[in-house]
Amino acid sequence: MISQDFIKVLAAAHRDASKCPPPEMVITFFEHLLSILFPEFSRNRQSDEAGIQQILQKCKTELRTILDQNEECVESDRSGLEDAFFEQLPSIRTALLKDIEAIFAGDPAARSNGEIIRTYPGFYAMAAHRIAHELLKLGVNLIPRIISEHAHKQTGIDIHPGAEIGDHFCIDHGTGIVIGETTKIGSHVKIYQGVTLGGLSVNKEDAKKKRHPTIEDNVVIYSGATILGGNTTIGEGSIIGGNVWLTKSVPPNSKIYYQAKMTNSEGETDTITYK
Repeated sequence: MISQDFIKVLAAAHRDASKCPPPEMVITFFEHLLSILFPEFSRNRQSDEAGIQQILQKCKTELRTILDQNEECVESDRSGLEDAFFEQLPSIRTALLKDIEAIFAGDPAARSNGEIIRTYPGFYAMAAHRIAHELLKLGVNLIPRIISEHAHKQTGIDIHPGAEIGDHFCIDHGTGIVIGETTKIGSHVKIYQGVTLGGLSVNKEDAKKKRHPTIEDNVVIYSGATILGGNTTIGEGSIIGGNVWLTKSVPPNSKIYYQAKMTNSEGETDTITYK
C-alpha cells in the first residue's frame, strides 16, 4: 500500500514542476525538420514548392508550441524567435552538406551521399547538433539538450549543443564519442570512435568558464584518444594517435602516439611505438 504522505510528495512535485513540453514533442519537431531538410528522412516527399512551404510552416508552428509550453526555455525575448531560427535553415543545411562531403572524402567505405544521410550515425549526430546549437545561440534552453540527448541515444555520440564545430567535420564510426560544452573545433577535422574532448574536474562556480579543449583546423584524432582541459589546444594539422591521453597543448603539425610496453618470453621489456 502506497502511503498518503508519499502521494502528497508526488502531488507537490507535479504541482511545483516548471512548465515544460514532453521530450516526444521536441523529438517530433526535430524529425519533421530533418525530413524537410533532407528528403532521405521523409516518408512523403514533396514535389512542389507549395508542399515544402506548408511543411516548413508546420515545423514553425511546432516550434512555437514547444516554446510556449516551456516557461524557462528562453533567456531572450520570445517574439520572433522561431522566425529567427528558420532564417538560419539555409546555413544549417549548407553546413551539413559540407559535413557530408567530409565524411564521403574521409571514409573509403562510403558509396554515396544518400548512404551517408540515411545510415551514418555521425551525420545524424551532426544534424542534431547543428540544429540544437543554433537554438542555443538564440537563447533557447533545455530544448537543445533534448535534441542532443535524443541523438546521443540513437547514435552513441554525445555532443553538447554548446560545442562550436567548424565546417567539413567528419565523424568516422562514432560510437562513444564525447564532445563537451565549451569545446571549439575548427574546420576539416576528423575524429574516430571513442574520442573524448572533455573537461578536467572544476568547481561548480567555474561551470561557465572554458573547460574543454580547442581543436584547430585539419586535425585527425584516432579512436580512444582523450583530450581534456580548457587550456588544451591541439595545433593545426596535428595527428593524435589512438588511446593517447592529453591534458597539455601540442603545437601545429604534431604527431602524438601511444607507446606500449610488453614483456617477452625471456622477461625483457620491449617498447612498441605505433607510427
